Amino acid sequence: MTNPLLAPSPLPYGLPPFAEISDSHYAEAVAAGIAEQLAEIAAITENAESPTFENTAVALERSGKTLLRAVESFTTLVSSHGTESIRALETDIMPKLSAHDDAILLNRALRDRFAAIDTSGLDPESCRLVAEWLNDFRRAGADLDDAGQSRLHELNSELSRLGTEYGQRVSKGINRAAVLITDEDELAGMSPDGRASAEQAARAAGHDAGWLITFIQPTGQPVLAVLENREVRRRIFEASVARGSSGGDTDVLGLVRDMVRLRAEKAELLGYASFADLAVDDQTAPSADAVRTMLGQLTPPAVRNAAAEARVLAETAGHDLEPWDWAFYSAKVRRERYAVDEQALRPYFELDRLLRDGVFFAAGQLYGLRFEERPDLVGYHEDVRVWEVFDADGAGLGLFLGDYFARPTKRGGAWMNALVEQARLTGDRPVVINNLNIKKPAPGEPTLLTLDEARTAFHEFGHALHGLLSDVEYPKFSGTNVPRDFVEYPSQVNEMWLLWPEVIANYARHYETGEPLPSSQIEALDAAQLWGEGYATTEYLGAALLDLAWHRLAAGEDPGDVLEFEARALEGAGVAVPLVPPRYRTGYFQHIFAGGWYAAGYWSYIWSEVLDADTVEWFKENGGLTRSNGETFRTELLSRGFSRDPLDSFRAFRGRDADVAPLLTRRGLV
Repeated sequence: MTNPLLAPSPLPYGLPPFAEISDSHYAEAVAAGIAEQLAEIAAITENAESPTFENTAVALERSGKTLLRAVESFTTLVSSHGTESIRALETDIMPKLSAHDDAILLNRALRDRFAAIDTSGLDPESCRLVAEWLNDFRRAGADLDDAGQSRLHELNSELSRLGTEYGQRVSKGINRAAVLITDEDELAGMSPDGRASAEQAARAAGHDAGWLITFIQPTGQPVLAVLENREVRRRIFEASVARGSSGGDTDVLGLVRDMVRLRAEKAELLGYASFADLAVDDQTAPSADAVRTMLGQLTPPAVRNAAAEARVLAETAGHDLEPWDWAFYSAKVRRERYAVDEQALRPYFELDRLLRDGVFFAAGQLYGLRFEERPDLVGYHEDVRVWEVFDADGAGLGLFLGDYFARPTKRGGAWMNALVEQARLTGDRPVVINNLNIKKPAPGEPTLLTLDEARTAFHEFGHALHGLLSDVEYPKFSGTNVPRDFVEYPSQVNEMWLLWPEVIANYARHYETGEPLPSSQIEALDAAQLWGEGYATTEYLGAALLDLAWHRLAAGEDPGDVLEFEARALEGAGVAVPLVPPRYRTGYFQHIFAGGWYAAGYWSYIWSEVLDADTVEWFKENGGLTRSNGETFRTELLSRGFSRDPLDSFRAFRGRDADVAPLLTRRGLV
């Protein structure tokens, strides 16, 4: 059979023909793609003509199409449908891709050609392309001597292997951590559809009876907010925090020690004091010290707020609190003090209606987009849905894929990724995916979301819009290919539409009766927005500061026992709050250890939130959900990708630098 990945896809917008792709095709396509791009790069470096923008920069941007098709499709499966076969391939393929990246970025001849390009007369985006490639060469180690490059190859290869192993163990661990309940009385407080989902999960896992409480990636599990049985809550919480650190084949602590050691050595080799300094070098934040200072300023008021919330919860509970009690009594306070019963909201947050009349509706009002489901186009799993996206003028813009349900082969959390990235140079239009981990309902039952799951759907769609509305010349600058501390900004902005009056009135209707969510509930949600911010900010800061602590280690510095280091780091940062564990602990912190995209960068969420909160104020000041406002945000920011400095894009949109005051108010930190 011909390998379908070796030629451009015949499907609309280049959607991979998943129905024709077998697992065995990936290794062949990656090998062929690597060989093809190396030949294309050799043609660039061996070109006898003097380096020009066209024969060097543009030629490099056009290279590697076969490899890109294979990698975007394969890495999508690794995260979203990582079967045993795909996991085995991942172990083999990822180190090869790491070595291939080195072959490009450590290529001195290629670097020298870029350095010789005359950029006078080029447009700003083209000038930026040359500058950014030169920056990438420098940061990757192209300036190192042969011995230094050889060691860097070894470090990158081993880090790729370790990150892959970490991710696989965490994925296995999240499935094993699931708690089986055999006495239905212990499910008191859980909704009927929640029980049906747990029963279905138990059968899918091979249990003849009982109800399986499956986990999401963070420390806090949603079911802790509803289960009345305190002992069951304790079992679930302790199973959650023990992931990755209890021995056996899912333990990752040894991998972490190796990774932080190798990352510190890599940073030193490249001339940085720590991996945190290396990671911040290409962000919008000025330095790792500036980040640490910012987080340090937020920590005391956040911890004070959490302590105040704990006192209220203890009064409500009538006994001393434990970490597994917090979500349960916090939900009770919301019901009693703010008249917000999040479980009672779920019938108004049905997935299909939320998407059609909420997420897509807001995008239509702002940007003129229209979404048409394409059942004739299939994804990589039966749960994946495909929509064609049309622009305001009726032209096809791209494809949006939604993969919303949890399954054992999907990693925890929620994310967006691209199968095809927009670029005018190549004529490619975007194909993007949103992944969530909602528990799949029993057959015939509706998919009812929690408030947090609904917010996550809006958040991830903000990333999707960043990809769909990209309008850049070069692939390097497309969509979400922006600094890590900027990438969360558009997605956080999109969360604002969840409770925006025109939007919630359009989608929040009871799935059985069609009755709208009572206005009193919407008002209560608004009134309750500050409740729980102490906990939310403190758990987030705990994870962000733990991440920085791991990556501020100098080369050769021994952290000692991993869990003891974690405890010291949290204590030293002022976030060792027993009732508020960090959002992620070292044993399951995939953001920073599985692939490392957020390594020394988990702080970027709150850095981005400064821009987000200020942007929300702009929308409020200028009339909210209007096409005019959407066009301004699209033109000056979403469409720009990394084709200009992201903070310049923000200034062009906002008319000034960001103001931190709206964030402090939102988080209750004033």
